[in-house]
Amino acid sequence: MPEIVELGERPYVALRGTVPMDGIAAFADRLREVIGWLAAREIAPNDAPFFKYDVVDMEHGLTMEIGFPVDDVHPGEGEIVTGVLPAGRYATATYHGHPDGLVKATGDLLDWGAGQGVEWDTEGDNWAARLEIYRSDPREVPNMDDWVTDLQFKLKS
Repeated sequence: MPEIVELGERPYVALRGTVPMDGIAAFADRLREVIGWLAAREIAPNDAPFFKYDVVDMEHGLTMEIGFPVDDVHPGEGEIVTGVLPAGRYATATYHGHPDGLVKATGDLLDWGAGQGVEWDTEGDNWAARLEIYRSDPREVPNMDDWVTDLQFKLKS
């Protein structure tokens, strides 16, 4: 069942790109580049990897970031960007299952929000923070049907 929680600011390091809807998996494979960038600078993630959907435009593609939260803000380099996930109220839900089911889980959270009368922190197709946080480590949970993913969508202040 979704709930609304208050979250603090969270610095992060990520790879940013614009991808078609059917290109998310290929873009996700590039998470290794973020891991390598962090390792080369001896920066440790402090939580699970995430996908951040900055622009959700089903016709023209998604602008998204894949990365990790870290303790401090760092300068980016090349395609690696840094930023801070904004503090505030978030609608959250936990999804158990294969990532293919996240489209439905996202729709369910958006429908729940509509039923609750929440207002998302968006301007058109641009989201302040719309996250999928991948809690399962594929090395420990190789069966994707057993994965756990948290959805966190920021609400307007």
